[in-house]
Amino acid sequence: MIATILIVEDEAAIQELIGYNLQRAGYECLCVHDTEQAKIILNDALPDLILLDWMLPNMSGAEFARILRRNERTRLIPIIMLTARTEEADKVTALEIGADDYITKPFSPRELIARIQAVLRRSPPQVAEEVIEIDELKLNPADHRVSYGDTAIKLGPIEFRLLHFMMTHTERVYSRSQLLFQVWGDDTIADERTVDVHIRRLRKALELVGKDNWINTVRGAGYRFSANISSFVKDSNADI
Repeated sequence: MIATILIVEDEAAIQELIGYNLQRAGYECLCVHDTEQAKIILNDALPDLILLDWMLPNMSGAEFARILRRNERTRLIPIIMLTARTEEADKVTALEIGADDYITKPFSPRELIARIQAVLRRSPPQVAEEVIEIDELKLNPADHRVSYGDTAIKLGPIEFRLLHFMMTHTERVYSRSQLLFQVWGDDTIADERTVDVHIRRLRKALELVGKDNWINTVRGAGYRFSANISSFVKDSNADI
């Protein structure tokens, strides 16, 4: 299982230890020291899970979790609180504000990874309700419609979810296995070639409006959504 984890932890030694062990476990890690840096990351792309320290310099993790849960764009992101607080009331508070789990310091990397895996297993891929628009390409999850300007684009359910994920994670390269997890879920029996099939179908649909080249093939790495034509990288020997 491959997922992106945002680590919001102001203690450098703890942040480094967590990041090292999660990367060894196969996760991609984004590390920041406070909520202001976290906001910058979240404005650009959404992680699959947030590890959020309770005690942070500019805003408490608890308050930041409340903000994330009130925001339509971030309310579905799983959150695990990290804290030295051990009182039962603190654990209850963490869960009441919307945290999916709570782990007290000190903790072992093995326990943390097990908690992350458990939270991700009960968090299948979600499609948020907000309309996404890049250039004139508009995706509306509420009515399952995609259009470019006045032209409607017909997509199957998998292509719709695939486009939704890529439009909310632009300019980043995702491997086939990462896309399988994000779009199909971790219980899928599909293999990586399935991703190629649906990428091909998605490009075919976008070809109608001349935007099939927004789905980039990055040689030896995977796929990327980019509306910036100058960043287009395609492998001439790729299968699709």
